[in-house]
Parts: sequence; C-alpha cells; structure tokens
Amino acid sequence: MKYTNEKVRRQDRLLEETNARLLLQSCEYGVLSMCNEEGGAYGLPLSFVWDGGSTIYIHCAPVGRKLRCIELSPRVSFCVVGKTNVLPNKFTTEYESVVATCNASTGLSDDEKMKALRLILQKYSPNDQIVGQQYAEKSFHRTEIIKLDIVEFSGKCKRVN
Repeated sequence: MKYTNEKVRRQDRLLEETNARLLLQSCEYGVLSMCNEEGGAYGLPLSFVWDGGSTIYIHCAPVGRKLRCIELSPRVSFCVVGKTNVLPNKFTTEYESVVATCNASTGLSDDEKMKALRLILQKYSPNDQIVGQQYAEKSFHRTEIIKLDIVEFSGKCKRVN
C-alpha cells in the first residue's frame, strides 16, 4: 500500500499520511466506485472497516449488482470524506478526503470473513460484541465480504484561516 499525492493537482492541499490513515480508521462510510455491466460507472455509499494495514472490508448480501461489477472489473476506487465545513461568505468549503485505488475480491475463507465481521462489529457496535458475534454467526451463510486490497491512496484537504 503506497501513499502518494503525486497525482493530486492542488499540491497546496495535500493531507498528511497520518491524517489520511486516521480518516480511513474513523469515517463511518465510503463511496465504492466501479465499472458497471453497461461499461458505465456505478458508485454507492457503504459502511466499511479498515484493518489498519492495506485492506478494507465491506459486508453485503451474497448476490447483487456490486458483486457483478467487481467480477467484471475488480479494479475499483474507494473514497472517504471526513469533516466538512461550508463557508458561505467565502464561497468555499473546508474538507478532508482520501481516495484509494484498490483491487476488489470476494470468495474469502470463512476465517477471513469472520475476522472482517469482527472488525465491523468492533467499529460499529463496540458495546454489543457478544450479541453481534451471535448475529454474525447466525447470518454467516447469507453474508458476503468484499475485500479491497489498497494499491495506493492519496489525501487532500482544504483549510481556511
């Protein structure tokens, strides 16, 4: 996983890697962008968890459009947006964001799927781990996990004084 801001046009708005990693850890949702079956674009907001290394996990049903898109073209983009602040009198918005280029895959081992579900529970239901684990085990057969291996990521922000 390489952090690179070389392709960011506004070099004066770079987000430090440490802050980019904090966004991956703390953001509630991200937007997964893929190629669709018709050769167009398909993007949707999803809850996710980052493992702290080079992997993002997303849970979903075992069938559906996003899985067909990934099968068609596993190279995807994933974007998270942190804090924003619209400044109407300055005609601008403060923001922070991370964009990752990833290789998506499914069909993980049961162990890795359960690891991903535990990470999701830790992030979104930290006070309900026992009940959450029971729910994950009960619904395991109807759950798919999308694994996003981050190839490279970049961060951008705008701060107004």
